[in-house]
This record gives sequence, structure tokens and C-alpha cells, in this order.
Amino acid sequence: MIPALAFLFLTYLAAAVPFGLVLTMLYGGEADIRQEGSGNIGATNVVRVYGWAMAAPVLALDVGKGLLPVLLARVAFPDLGTWWLGLTALVAFLGHVYPVYLAFHGGKGVATGAGAMLGLAPAPTAGAAVVWGLVLVVTGRSSLASLTATAALVGLALLLQPDALGVATVLALGILQSHVGNIRRLIAGDEQAILRPVRWGRSDRSAAPDPAEVLAMGPAGTAAPEAWRTTTDDASSPESP
Repeated sequence: MIPALAFLFLTYLAAAVPFGLVLTMLYGGEADIRQEGSGNIGATNVVRVYGWAMAAPVLALDVGKGLLPVLLARVAFPDLGTWWLGLTALVAFLGHVYPVYLAFHGGKGVATGAGAMLGLAPAPTAGAAVVWGLVLVVTGRSSLASLTATAALVGLALLLQPDALGVATVLALGILQSHVGNIRRLIAGDEQAILRPVRWGRSDRSAAPDPAEVLAMGPAGTAAPEAWRTTTDDASSPESP
């Protein structure tokens, strides 16, 4: 029992490392991601402040600190079963969301939770990752993609791996709680996109300016002087004698 408790404690400490903050402070610049963008330490806010080149390793490390503890728990304690892996996954999630190093103010837990579930239930998690990617590409909003993928994870766990359904449900509730502010912004239409969303079909030409109106404008985009406004009929008519 003591080795298992020590393992959980180390899992929490490892998952609590705020890689988003650490990497941006070491290699990013002067902007503190806790003071910029959404103020979150996760990969999504790193995208907003520093771009994808910096966010990609942050995302990989956040996924890894959920995945590796679950894989190690499987190897180190093979007789404890799925409940043990689920407990490890939840501890890793809590470590990221409530890190002791930052006075328990951490990230949203999506990447770390996804990594933990990847070690526990690979097939449902892979399916949820596809849903996340599709929603992100279509809408450009990471929060909406995360919430949709979390719901998909619960459904896929029910269908493909019922023994992981309890952990998936608890993680879903945790992610829902950490995204309350995002949900409010989504409802209000104020949620910031991190990708340019896909536009389906032809572009709307009805909003394009009328060519005649453009020709009637002056160089600065303001109404042209009266002397400039010569209609076709005026230009083609002979001058008065």
C-alpha cells in the first residue's frame, strides 16, 4: 500500500509541472501567459500568445504527463486492475488542474486527461481525438472541440470499453467544470478562435461592394467630388454648342 501511495504522490508532483509556463519562460519571450490571452497555462493559451511552434511541445508534454504515469502504473502494479489505472489517471488530471507549484491554479486538463485515457482506454481516446481535430478544424475553437471530444469519449467508452466508463465520466465532469468560463463565452459568441475555421461552399458575394459605388469613391474611400462623378451617358453625349 505504501509504494502505491508514494506512486500516486509522485504522479501528482510530476503532473503538476506547468510545462506551458516553463517552456514559454525559457524559450518564448517576455510575455507571461498567466497575464496574456486567457491567462491559462495550457497549450491553447500558448497558441494565442506565442503560436503553434511553441504550443506543440507544450501539448506533447501535457499529454505525456498523463500517459506515462498510467503506463508505469500498469507495469509497476500489474495486479491492481483497471481501478488502479483509473485512479492514477485522475491524480494526473488533478495535478495539472490544481498544481501545487502555482498555488493550485493550473490548466483545463484536456491534454493531460487525454494522455491518461490513452493509456487506460486507447480505442475510445483515439476516436475522441479524431472528433477533437474535426471540430477544431471546422470551428477554430479549442474549447468547443474539447467539450465535444469529451462527450464523445464518454460515449465511445460506453460502447468500446465499459470498464473505463467511470473514469471517463469523472474526467468529463472535471473538464466541464474547468470550462465553465469558456462555455459562457461560447454562448455569448465571445470565445476566441485559435484556427481559421473552414468555410463551406462559395463565399457570399452579396456583401461585396457594387462596382459602380467603388468607381464613385475618391482615393481615400470617401465620396468623390461632384466633378469626378461623370456618368456614362454624360461622357458619351456631345458637348453643347
